[in-house]
Amino acid sequence: MRAEGDRMTRTPVPADAPVPGLWEELVTSALLGTDRRTPPGCEPGPRAPAALLDAAAAETVRRRAGLCPARAARRPEPAPEDPRPPLPAAAAHRLTMLLTDRPGTAGGGRRGTAPDLMELLPQWLATANARGFAAPPQAVPALLDAARGRTDLRPAALTFAGPRALWLARLNPDWRFALRATPGGGTALPGPEATERVRRLWEEGLFAERVALLASLRARDPATARELLASTWVTERAEDRLMFLDSLRTGLEQADEPFLEQALADRSRNVRATAAELLSALPDSALAARMAARAVTCVSLDRALSPPAIAVEAPHECDAGMERDGVVAKPPSGRGERSWWFGQLVEAAPLGTWSARLGGRTPEEIAALPVTDDWRSDLHAAWCRAAVRQRNGAWARALLGAPTAPEAGGPGAVSLAERAKLLGTLDAGERAEWVAGFIATHGLSEAFQLLGMCGVPWAPPLGRAVVDALNIARDAGSYPWSFSGVMGLAERCLDPSEAGRLDGLLAIPDEPEDASPGAGGYWAEAFQRLVRTLRLRAAMAEELGAGQEERRR
Repeated sequence: MRAEGDRMTRTPVPADAPVPGLWEELVTSALLGTDRRTPPGCEPGPRAPAALLDAAAAETVRRRAGLCPARAARRPEPAPEDPRPPLPAAAAHRLTMLLTDRPGTAGGGRRGTAPDLMELLPQWLATANARGFAAPPQAVPALLDAARGRTDLRPAALTFAGPRALWLARLNPDWRFALRATPGGGTALPGPEATERVRRLWEEGLFAERVALLASLRARDPATARELLASTWVTERAEDRLMFLDSLRTGLEQADEPFLEQALADRSRNVRATAAELLSALPDSALAARMAARAVTCVSLDRALSPPAIAVEAPHECDAGMERDGVVAKPPSGRGERSWWFGQLVEAAPLGTWSARLGGRTPEEIAALPVTDDWRSDLHAAWCRAAVRQRNGAWARALLGAPTAPEAGGPGAVSLAERAKLLGTLDAGERAEWVAGFIATHGLSEAFQLLGMCGVPWAPPLGRAVVDALNIARDAGSYPWSFSGVMGLAERCLDPSEAGRLDGLLAIPDEPEDASPGAGGYWAEAFQRLVRTLRLRAAMAEELGAGQEERRR
C-alpha cells in the first residue's frame, strides 16, 4: 500500500524536462573543451562540439520560455525638445567622424601624417557651443560616452548635448555623471525666486549636487551662495567645508571677509589655510593688513649701501597670531623655518605695501634692487606668488622682466611653472607677445608650459615665432621627438591661416653630415601632419559657420 501510495502521489517528470544545473555543466564544458569535459548526455568523440552547441541552443530556449512575464513598466516621459538650431549637415557628419576616431599610432611608434581627430574634438565643441547649435539626437549617446572617458570634455560636451543628455542619463547608469555635474541632479536650476527649492536641494541633495548648486549660485549671485553656505557651515564635515569654501574663489569680494574671518578659527587646518589664502587675495581685508604689518618688519631698504639694497630679517618665531592667519608653522623637508615663515608673510601682504616701504619705487625698480644675504630668491618667489594671487599685472610684468633678457624669465621667476602663472595675470595679447619674444630669444626647449597659457588661436606674432623656431630645430638635424609636445600644441593652437606658410617645410630637407639619420624624413612627416590638421580645422570652422550664414538669410 505504501508503494502504491508513493506511485499515486509522485509527479511524473517529462523525459525532455531540463536537468537542474544543466546550463552550468554546458558552460563548464565550453570553457574546458569537449575533449576534457564531455557535455551531459553526449558521447565522447568528434561530434561532441556540435552536440554541445545543440544542447546549449535547446537549453537557451528552455530558459527563455521559463521566464515569468513581468508587469509592464511605465513608459518613460518623452525627451525634452532642444530649441537651438540644428547643426548643418556637413558639421554633423564631421562630428560623427570626430566621435568615432580611435587614437593610435602607426607602425614603429610613428604618428604618420593623419590628424589626431580626438584632440580636435574639444575645439570643435567650443565652436559649436559658441555658435549656439544643438547636438543631433543620434549623436548624444556617443557624446556621453566620450565625456564619460574624458573629464576635460564634460562641460563642453554636456552643454552641446543639451537637455536630451540629462534625459538619457536617467536611463543609463553609465551616464549618471551627467546628473552629478548638473545642479539639482539634472533638473533645471531653481530660479532666484524659488528660495525654498534652493534650500531644500542644499539641505537634502547629494554632495555632488550641492557642490554644483553652490558653484552655479556663486557664479550668478555671490551673496546668496555665501548665505547658503553659512546656514549649514557648522554641521558640515571638514572635507566638505574645504570643498565648499573653495567655491568662494569665484566672484571673491570684500563682502566675503566676515565669513572668511570666522573660518580662520575653523578646527580644520586645511580650511583655515584656504580661508587665509582667500583673505590675502583681498588687499583691503583685515588679514592682509595684519600680514603687511608683519612683512614690513622683515624687509627694509639699506641706503648705506651703494646702490641701495633690500635687507631681510626673517621672523625668529611663528606665534599663535601668525598661525591663526594661515601661516603654517612646520616647514617642508629641506626648508629652513625662518625662510618658510618669511615667504608666507610676504606672499600674503598686499603688493601695494612695498612701494611705500621701499622709497616710493615702482615694481620694476623694486624688482631690480639687489637683496642682501642671499634672500633674493626667497623674496622674489614670494612676490611672484603674491602677484598671481592678487592678479596684479604691474608686478607680474616687473617679475617676468623682458623676454629677451639673458636670465630667461626675469628677476623673480624661479621656475617655468611660476613664469606660466605670472603670464596668466596678463591679457591675451600681452601674453602672446611676451611668449613670442621668449621663443625668439631662447628657442622652444622651455616654452611648452608658457605656450599652454596663450589663447587659441595663437596671435600671428606668436605663431610665426613657433614656426620659425621649429624650422631652426629642423635645420639643426636633430630628431623632432623632443619637440613633439610643441608640435601637438601647434596642431591645435596655430591659426589655420598659417598653413600656407608651411608648404616649404613639407619636403624632406637635405641632411647635413652631422644630422641624425633619417631626421629629415621625420620632420617632413611632422610638418605634413601639422598642415593637414590646420586645413582640417579651417574646414571645421567653415562647416560650423555655414549654419550661421543660413540663419542670417
